Amino acid sequence: MAINVTRWCIGLLMLLSVLPSVFGLYFYLEGSEQKCFSEELPKETIVTGHFTAEEWNEEKKTFAVNYETGIEVVVEEMPAGKRVYAHKLKAKDQFKFTSAESGPHVICLFTTSAGWFSSTKTRVSLDLDIRDILDDAPEPAEGALSELALRVRELNHRVNDIRREQSYLREHEREFRDKSEATNGHTVTWTIVQLVVLAITCAWQMRHLRVFFEARKMI
Repeated sequence: MAINVTRWCIGLLMLLSVLPSVFGLYFYLEGSEQKCFSEELPKETIVTGHFTAEEWNEEKKTFAVNYETGIEVVVEEMPAGKRVYAHKLKAKDQFKFTSAESGPHVICLFTTSAGWFSSTKTRVSLDLDIRDILDDAPEPAEGALSELALRVRELNHRVNDIRREQSYLREHEREFRDKSEATNGHTVTWTIVQLVVLAITCAWQMRHLRVFFEARKMI
């Protein structure tokens, strides 16, 4: 049975267009403990994080939002360690930053109201929305575009995402190749140095043995 390639490709792109670029997680903080996680981001990617920090209420035996609790969010670009975001926020708030370079970005969160020896347990729910910088453009007014035009716009955004990911992978592949070539070059250099040292050591031992035998008049 023949397959309509064009229709199949359009269907695939439409499937990609409905896949969300949002994921959520939750974790616990003990006192002033800091939790960090790393996220690989392509260049010019906008990350928006929505979080809610809930403290454990011993009387009610449940977690509840304490609006006096502050959460500090720090984002660093690795491996350079360049800080791209650092703000003290409320217990229920959001943060937003844009990646200037491709690579891993470390996102750290910790409470600012807890003391050094505080044992307060805080549950943090975090939702991250990762999208291309072009997707952050203002949305057109409702009714300004037809449903088909909106679908085409979404497909264009997804295609741009795919191209951006491919560019990111090519960059990583190039970096890996450069590191592999540099490692191979160092291996060859170290092998040559070992051979030279071994040859010098052998020559010195032969000369020493020759002098020893001549002193004993064995040769």
